[in-house]
Amino acid sequence: MKIAATADLHARVGDTKRLRALANGAARDADVLVIGGDLTDLGRPEQAEALLEALDDCPVPIVAALGNHDHESGNADELSRLFAKAGVHLLDRSSIVLDGVGFSGVKGFCGGFDRALANAFGEDLFKAWVNEGLEDARALENELRRLGTERRVGVLHYAPVSATVEGEPPQIYPFLGTSHLARALDEGGATIAFHGHAHSGSFRGRTPGGVPVLNVAVPVLQQAGFGQPYHVFEV
Repeated sequence: MKIAATADLHARVGDTKRLRALANGAARDADVLVIGGDLTDLGRPEQAEALLEALDDCPVPIVAALGNHDHESGNADELSRLFAKAGVHLLDRSSIVLDGVGFSGVKGFCGGFDRALANAFGEDLFKAWVNEGLEDARALENELRRLGTERRVGVLHYAPVSATVEGEPPQIYPFLGTSHLARALDEGGATIAFHGHAHSGSFRGRTPGGVPVLNVAVPVLQQAGFGQPYHVFEV
């Protein structure tokens, strides 16, 4: 299976031409289109509708997860309904199998990486911040384990490894992802994972267990010299 992976589309009203070109190219080059969050710019229903108009003629399955921008206006539930009604496989601590390939997705959350990984200690607000990332990681691991397929793809928005956020200011690393997600990918037996969120990050990294992690945010792909706003990977 060929996967066209992208993220951080940040759809706005009036973006239909740009987004349709992306969808048509992905359908030409791959069997599945994966979008790793920030489907919309500010999480507004009219932005989701603009994206769905562009995706309407896309003949390949579309698998996606929401990002932080999709939550900005408090309409995440409504956006989820719109995408599901249009046939987009929106993964939120859930999975789907397409032609024998499993996809498990979560938005993910903050928390930091490696030795700078935050611990749930102190104020309740800080514990809640850390635990949100832990809960998404546990859900991702459980979903991957349940798939039972040989090939398992992680679809995230936040980064699971520090390597793919390199290029961002180090001070904001804790807000770009968490190593808990990397552990979930390893323990869940993932084949590969795609994410976005870190617009100035790096394209390629690996979990401690060796799972390839690709930052497919559109700005990252542009900076890396890709000729299209998606990356095609065969599993």
